[in-house]
Amino acid sequence: MQNFQKAVRLFTAEAFTRARFHGWAVALLFSLLPALLRAQTKPLINSTLTGKVVDATTKEPLPGVVVHIKGTTHTVQTDDYGKFDFVTGQKFPYTLQLSLLGYEKLELDVSSSPVTLALREVASELNTVVVVGYGTQSKKNLLGAVSAVKADEIRNKPVASFDQQLQGKAAGVQVSAGTGVPGDGLFFRIRGSTSINASNDPLYVVDGVFINNSSLQKITTQGQANNPLADINPADIESISILKDAEATAIYGARGANGVILITTKRGAFNSRPKVGFSVYGGAAWAPELWELLTGPEHATIINEAWANDGKPFATRPFRPVSEGGRGTPEEQPTYDRLHDIFRTGYLQNYDVSVSGGNDKTRYYIGGGYNSQQATLKTNDFQRASFKVNLDQRINDVVRIGTSNSLARTRRTNARVGDGPQGGILQAALHTPTYLPKFNPDGSYGKWAGFDNLDVLINNTDMHSTSLRYIGNIYGEADLLKTLKFRSSFSIDYNNYEEFEYWNRLTNRGSANGGLGTSSISTYLIWSAEQTLTFAKQFDRNHYFSALAGNSVQGAVDQQTQTQGTNFPNDDYRYIASAATTTGTSNRSRYNLLSFFSRLGYNYKGRYFAEVNFRADASSKFGENNQWGYFPSAGVAWRIKEENFLKGSSLFSDLKIKASAGLTGNQNGIGNYAARGLWGAGQNYLENPGTAPVQLANPDLKWETTRQLNLGVDAGFLKDRLSFELNLYSKYTTDLLLSVPLAPTTGYGSIIRNEGEISNKGIELGISSLNIDQGGFRWQTAFNIARNVNRIEKLNTPIDASYNAIRMVQGYSLNTYFVYKQLYVDPQTGDAVYEDVNKDGKLTAADRQAVGTALPDFFGGLNNTLSYKGFDLSFLFSFQFGNHVYNNNRFFHESGGTRDDRRAINKNQLNRWQKPGDVTDVPRVTTTGVNYTLSPSSRFLEDGSFVRLNTLNLGYTLPPAALKRLGIASLRVYVAGSNLWLWKKYSGPDPEINVTANPSVLGYDLGTPPIPRTVQAGFNLTL
Repeated sequence: MQNFQKAVRLFTAEAFTRARFHGWAVALLFSLLPALLRAQTKPLINSTLTGKVVDATTKEPLPGVVVHIKGTTHTVQTDDYGKFDFVTGQKFPYTLQLSLLGYEKLELDVSSSPVTLALREVASELNTVVVVGYGTQSKKNLLGAVSAVKADEIRNKPVASFDQQLQGKAAGVQVSAGTGVPGDGLFFRIRGSTSINASNDPLYVVDGVFINNSSLQKITTQGQANNPLADINPADIESISILKDAEATAIYGARGANGVILITTKRGAFNSRPKVGFSVYGGAAWAPELWELLTGPEHATIINEAWANDGKPFATRPFRPVSEGGRGTPEEQPTYDRLHDIFRTGYLQNYDVSVSGGNDKTRYYIGGGYNSQQATLKTNDFQRASFKVNLDQRINDVVRIGTSNSLARTRRTNARVGDGPQGGILQAALHTPTYLPKFNPDGSYGKWAGFDNLDVLINNTDMHSTSLRYIGNIYGEADLLKTLKFRSSFSIDYNNYEEFEYWNRLTNRGSANGGLGTSSISTYLIWSAEQTLTFAKQFDRNHYFSALAGNSVQGAVDQQTQTQGTNFPNDDYRYIASAATTTGTSNRSRYNLLSFFSRLGYNYKGRYFAEVNFRADASSKFGENNQWGYFPSAGVAWRIKEENFLKGSSLFSDLKIKASAGLTGNQNGIGNYAARGLWGAGQNYLENPGTAPVQLANPDLKWETTRQLNLGVDAGFLKDRLSFELNLYSKYTTDLLLSVPLAPTTGYGSIIRNEGEISNKGIELGISSLNIDQGGFRWQTAFNIARNVNRIEKLNTPIDASYNAIRMVQGYSLNTYFVYKQLYVDPQTGDAVYEDVNKDGKLTAADRQAVGTALPDFFGGLNNTLSYKGFDLSFLFSFQFGNHVYNNNRFFHESGGTRDDRRAINKNQLNRWQKPGDVTDVPRVTTTGVNYTLSPSSRFLEDGSFVRLNTLNLGYTLPPAALKRLGIASLRVYVAGSNLWLWKKYSGPDPEINVTANPSVLGYDLGTPPIPRTVQAGFNLTL
């Protein structure tokens, strides 16, 4: 055996020596070969030409430009710096031909060296460069479904976060503002919802940094939640790409099932002088419509009528003369308007300043901004101060480094809105009966109907939060070969979020606790390190290959500490340390993600395209048996316009069909330790500390997986004066991450399991047109519309949402309303007649049925942009049709007398049945029977369709002659408005608002402020 091992070692050593000798010999031969060839054939050199090619507008260098000497075979390409050089036997002068995709071809004579040449970009949407996962692509070469939005198109809408600015701008992207409070969360979906308990939000990536978009808010505002995306200043954004299908998102694997939002921020330009930008606007906001409540006399009349309809004695009716022991007659009742006490005109102001530029080695962008918005609902304010630095440095011709950094401090003052009477500032105004006085006869604060006194809340609400957030990365990249680039980056998203509230003794919560204070500090850190190798090579002008390989390591740490104090010495002491009784909690959790990903692309003559993606992810969130997930995708496209039979067509400027399929995953929205068996400490066993099991382990827990198919057609006509993009898609999600109830005998309440399936099928259409372009007048239109059909394909047990009107049931869509269906009001008796579904003669929970959904049949946007010389006008309409809204405000307001002095009554109650023969859908008022006690009722389910004039902008840009006299580069002044007009069928102020940020609840209106109407004026100045 020893002899055998010795023989193997000798053989291996000899083989290695021979291989090394032959390797050196081959290397030496190849190194000498060029010299030997040169010795045999020495070329004739008559001229040397060096040069640089730049963009005619931006003066940025253009890489990849093909430079050809006409009449010869001499061709070179510009490098990453736009530079090229020729050593040729041709003598000056000679003709150069330059070509680059997306730019006009150039032919000119040169007679000396060096030269700087400029190419003009072709004015076509097809040549737009779109940011995609780990790279960029020309729009004409896209295989996936990607919508690109330029920041300049949306920046003048005065909202706190960029995601709300996207409403109506991209096909298949549904954006709904849940509340009229600036900086609050909203509903954002790309091609429908794919989950029940896990997150349906897309993945957000800013300059390659994966960022958190889940609220860190821990102190309740009655269902609403602050939006962490409001920490990003929209003025720093250059462009936004929305990746929708699996071909575009599979490169993000486990986090791509709900789509991906790629945000690219502004950077400087190489070889450009410093450019100083200054933007300012100011404006006002107000609530365009409020609720219509009954006056004091009308309210009293309804209460007395219900008393009579109940068969109670007339002599004891509630509103009778005071001398008879009553509250006074209906005619004697006053009317107090609390709604206009709580709503105001809010003022807006915004300031942004930036400096950008660069030389041949360095480019930079530095920006700062301040934004302040007062909500139309008092005590709600939003302020953000931000600072941005982007820097890129060319170390040499091969190595580059750079960094992106943004720092923001966001402060909010909050109030409780939405559900619940305790401390609810809007509820106190909206639901307190209008005949009740604001103050007691002795001048003290009156407290009625279980609500706080409104004046107390206006003057004493003390809720605020401060977010300090840093988003940044640093990268280095090197050209290993002309066709091979290596890039390494490290990035973090760090958020420190502090909250505080204090309820003094004038409030209900404070008086019950001797003062009540809560303080919370949350921190969230996401870090990631990525390495990529990118290969790109074009062969003989016909074949273009590209490849990407990379790996990513990511981690996240979530930490929170909260303390609460009661029994303060007095209301001057508000910090928790001053409380006689204090309690506190703290927790910390984390997860890690390890990923490998790749992409391979092929393009033949810009005519046939193919691309495959593959990603493997391992997450610590999942069970030990299923920590790895694998997510492939593939796409193909045929650009028919490049075929000979269509190439010369004057009608078609583009025609492409594309198809893709792939798998993506979802891990967001579940706990970091959802698969693990957990024990909790601090249990009280006869005053002794202890531990107890709190969660069952699930070693088989794995990703939600979404399979998506996409078929698309892109077409352009008449030199792209008219173009459209049509996509049909099918998404099918399996292994839903569900919280499944367990039998009480297990000792556990629930467990996270993979159960359930959901499908989304839809169609998207985007149309853009250049309607007029002559005589200095230009008119462009962009229209998009989408339809998504959502269906729960498999769900073993129905799930009730937080509010009882919405239920998740197999065979129906998410957010379906299951209610008691009111058929009519009996014209003879005035009683509501409900459908007895199971025909058992009783109205029970078994008679609730599906009546509509909160999801629209279709939605979209229509944008028009007109310009004439220096003037520009643009206006955007957003719309959705077919969705329903459950108006729970009406349930409380149309109480038929059942709540008397506990709730206000709205104007629709006046349409009640009063006598035989009346035809109405509002039953007679009574406190008995099911007329006003059965809930949820279809009577309060309303059509939520709307068309909104989302934004309108009118501006004027000074002409060059005036700019030259002023010594500035550009100046535009403008006026703008948002939500200036709203068409709706909904009886409430706004059909778009929602009671809660809970993703399982949509289209439920209760005590939520409407979206404001705004006007503003401002200017954009560049020096």
